[in-house]
Amino acid sequence: MKKQLFMSYLEKQNDVPDAGVKRYPPIVCLKRLWGFLRPYWGWLLPALLFTLIQTAATLYIPVVIGDAVDAIVGVNDTDFAKITASARLLAGLIFVVFAFRFFSTLCTNRLSFCAIRDLRNAMFDKLNAVPVSYIDTNSHGDIMSRIVNDADMISDGLIQGFTQLFAGVVTVAGTVVFMFALNALIAAIVAVLTPLSIFVAWFIAKRSHNMFRRQAEARGKMSGLCEELIGGQKVVKAFSYEERAEERFEQINAELQKYGVGAMFFSSITNPSTRFVNGIVYAAVAVAGGLIVMANPLAFTVGNLSSFLSYANQYSKPFNEITGVVTELQAAFSSLRRCLQVVDEQEEPSDADLPALEKCDGTVTAEHVSFSYDKTRRLIRDFNISVANGQKIAIVGPTGCGKTTLINLLMRFYDPDGGRITVSGKAIDSVKRASLRACYGMVLQDSRLFYGTIAENIAYGKEDATLAEIEAAAKRARIHRFIMTTKDGYNTLISEDGANISAGQKQLLCIARVMLAMPPMLILDEATSSIDTRTERRITAAFAEMTEGRTSFVIAHRLSTIMDADVILVMNDGDIIESGAHAELLAKNGFYARLYNSQFAAPLENP
Repeated sequence: MKKQLFMSYLEKQNDVPDAGVKRYPPIVCLKRLWGFLRPYWGWLLPALLFTLIQTAATLYIPVVIGDAVDAIVGVNDTDFAKITASARLLAGLIFVVFAFRFFSTLCTNRLSFCAIRDLRNAMFDKLNAVPVSYIDTNSHGDIMSRIVNDADMISDGLIQGFTQLFAGVVTVAGTVVFMFALNALIAAIVAVLTPLSIFVAWFIAKRSHNMFRRQAEARGKMSGLCEELIGGQKVVKAFSYEERAEERFEQINAELQKYGVGAMFFSSITNPSTRFVNGIVYAAVAVAGGLIVMANPLAFTVGNLSSFLSYANQYSKPFNEITGVVTELQAAFSSLRRCLQVVDEQEEPSDADLPALEKCDGTVTAEHVSFSYDKTRRLIRDFNISVANGQKIAIVGPTGCGKTTLINLLMRFYDPDGGRITVSGKAIDSVKRASLRACYGMVLQDSRLFYGTIAENIAYGKEDATLAEIEAAAKRARIHRFIMTTKDGYNTLISEDGANISAGQKQLLCIARVMLAMPPMLILDEATSSIDTRTERRITAAFAEMTEGRTSFVIAHRLSTIMDADVILVMNDGDIIESGAHAELLAKNGFYARLYNSQFAAPLENP
């Protein structure tokens, strides 16, 4: 009963289409893969030549063995000289097979690894060219799984399949020639029965392909979940989410197990099935050949029969080898499709022909800007603002009102659905993105550090900075003293995402990074949210010094940090509902006044 349910499940899975997934037929996959292999055809030709020589030597071995057999079958008539010569020739042929198989594998490996290196580079380059929305809306673990795991699966498939496929074709062609030369009747028997083996392999492989595709997708889901849970392990433990995390993992793991079992079930029966058919072919050759030898031993000798049996075995061996690596080949095709989906992802519109924003005077305007992530629900509607050079613009409002979205639009991480944003009088979509973003220095609430030394992290946006400049920026950010208490000072290694330092220290290092670059405009998105009050006051003083003469956009929930702003924009549901200086907004006794009073009003006495 369980077996019937399992087979029914597999049949249903074969018919389930993937909605929204671009299709890549096998011929398209091969053409695209050839594009990565073409630059290394210099390794391909020697690999084919060495495989051809190796296969030719392998095909000649049965002839030598057959001559040796004929030299000993006669009663009291053993030709030791002929046996010795055959043994020497056989040893030489075996050495040739070994040597050229080694060189063929070496060339194939070189070809495969170079092509996969280029494929990984293409995927990584694509990730640097896709819109930020692609990174925001796709699992990071799944993306990494495509670059690492799926690329490895393609490499394994190439190594296992390419040489065996070519050698198999040559072996089949060569054995057919030798068999017809020895005896056309027996060769015809082999040729008639061979399609059975091919049909069995095709029938099973067709049903296993969908399993391998879904197995690769489930593997990507698992990588994404593991990356999410391991990266947020403290949050998982803090909220006692372990059991639910295990349930999610077990659910995806069960899905991977089902598709994995289905894939392995079909692929594992391929080789035994084809071997069974080939065994029938071998038996038919043995019976027919034995009858012919008994009928006419002079025309078809025992040595000829021995050679023919060897050729019959070699003839079927390529089918066994190809079907034996069907798992790697199917997995490689599924992984190749996933990698091609990344390579073919739509890039941001090219700005190569656009001029650079050479001079930034710190002026910013937004005219009738509208934007939404979900096109069915408008987030920012008819947004207008005019910022003069050197102004400090504070943006406040409840969570989800569009404050960070506005920053994304200013930096052109996203393009507005309507309206126009200009910097220094130039529309931001009419200049190069890199030159636009170079005008801004960003300190975000989510501080991001990279693996490397403290000095390298501070100089992330200014790689040619001297150590003296780095130290001066660290001192202004009030992080120099902490750095000097570490083991190696500015050469101390920061682990992945700064896991070995506190959140406040990470934020101070990010502030030092901006203070080193000193761009003409600043964006501070809750830049002091992880810093204690005493240090925050020092940093605020440093910010005041740094923002002098520079346009700055400050997003803050703590209104005490933005009371000195030139203009405070109060946002709610994507609209600016109030604007003005701190005193003006308090005098209006509106939305801002209620926000301010909610933070600074005296606490209610206990009844």
